[in-house]
Amino acid sequence: MFSILIPCMADDSEMRLSGDLMTPRLESGSMARRFVLSISLLFSTIITTLVAVEPVWKAGTARVNITPDQPMWMAGYGGRDRPATGKLIDLWGKALVLEDDTGHRGVLITLDLVGMNRELSMKICGLLAEKFQLSRSQIALCMSHTHTGPVVGGNLSPLHYRLVSPQQQALIDQYAEVLCDKVVMVVKQAIAQLSTSELTWGSGQAMFAVNRRNNSEKEVPRLRVANQLVGPVDHDVPVLAVRDAKQQLMAIVFGYACHATVLNLYQWSGDYPGFAQLELEAKHPGCLALFFAGCGADQNPLPRRSIALAQHYGRRLADAVDTVLLTTAMKPVASSLRTSFREVDLMLDNLPTRAQIERDARSKNKFVVSRAKMLLQQLDQGVPLSQVYPYPIGTWKLGQDIELITLGGEVVVDYALRLKSELAGTKTWVAAYAHDVMAYIPSRRVLREGGYEGNSSMLYYGLPTVWTPAVENTIVTEVHQQLDQR
Repeated sequence: MFSILIPCMADDSEMRLSGDLMTPRLESGSMARRFVLSISLLFSTIITTLVAVEPVWKAGTARVNITPDQPMWMAGYGGRDRPATGKLIDLWGKALVLEDDTGHRGVLITLDLVGMNRELSMKICGLLAEKFQLSRSQIALCMSHTHTGPVVGGNLSPLHYRLVSPQQQALIDQYAEVLCDKVVMVVKQAIAQLSTSELTWGSGQAMFAVNRRNNSEKEVPRLRVANQLVGPVDHDVPVLAVRDAKQQLMAIVFGYACHATVLNLYQWSGDYPGFAQLELEAKHPGCLALFFAGCGADQNPLPRRSIALAQHYGRRLADAVDTVLLTTAMKPVASSLRTSFREVDLMLDNLPTRAQIERDARSKNKFVVSRAKMLLQQLDQGVPLSQVYPYPIGTWKLGQDIELITLGGEVVVDYALRLKSELAGTKTWVAAYAHDVMAYIPSRRVLREGGYEGNSSMLYYGLPTVWTPAVENTIVTEVHQQLDQR
């Protein structure tokens, strides 16, 4: 038994609580009602303080099948000479909507596609702004860059411009329209699923990416065994886990810096990223796995060219993610989301003259001819060639830890390595192939060295010439400015 003396608020009389009955014995009977009110308010304040919770996230997910429903031309390789003939695995569009405790939202959209051009990207983002009041900074549009997906709108136009039949061009245009509708639908469904969630993050590694500029493909198996592979690589596997209020895993976001070029079939597939997502979703029923491609423009999965290898690399990547999920102490992400986006002017080198373009139109290389005809058509319409390209850069800051940087184009590995070294290491996640895939984005080093990623690849995207050496610092400076201003 115990007693607690509590002074009454109205006078100097006291109330006594008896531990056996937990009921008041009044020294002054006139104060009973005031005592009950006072003690109720006291206990209410204490309980409210004790059960106060940290601000929480809300998250919602959804998916939509984006596999073409009829044979059409495939994107990624110039040597293809016919439409797809079937399906290995389905292609998916997925959405994860995050909302912090202030109500600020971010929408991550991942697509099993090679890429899209600026026109289509702007159309999709415009529809999302109109229907869901999302600013451009709140939308991260990421492509896996699979080379066994369909041609998407005007992306990689010189590979297809005037080179496919009118019937195939009609299917390409139709697919772009359907894709817009499906992206809007999947975002709507994800928003409708918003519920209390918890975010944690970690980082693992997968080792199958090889720098293709510095290692001969046929020599890779021998070089790997001898531990003689050379050239910069980024083997980090960033992982974001989203769990619901019951601690059930509802979404996994993960990335890797490597081309999705294991397969060159005439069958639809998401390549190794597609198999990795299937593997994770099979291991974690009810969970949505979303992949973003890192700065892997000069990185290949080697050896390659078999379904077994695509499945193998997919399992290895999924195992790297599972190692983080199951064996590491993942860190919580505070409920705070800050988003930025801007297009910066990337400078192109000296532009070709009309006479030079007309000479290209007589080339024996069909892709040189295709680009030349595109550029001549533009000039004939009174639109001069531009010295700059409006290059998209987005940044998200999740909590106090994760910096998600989304860069357009096929970005070489040097950018991820530099940004991680200058910013927050494994807390800095760099997604390439985002928003708009307009060309390869070489670093100053790769541009100086030349070769495919620095020079000749510009042909296949239809840009009239190569970038200037200022491209790397322009991009990196803008990333710093966006992160520093928040």
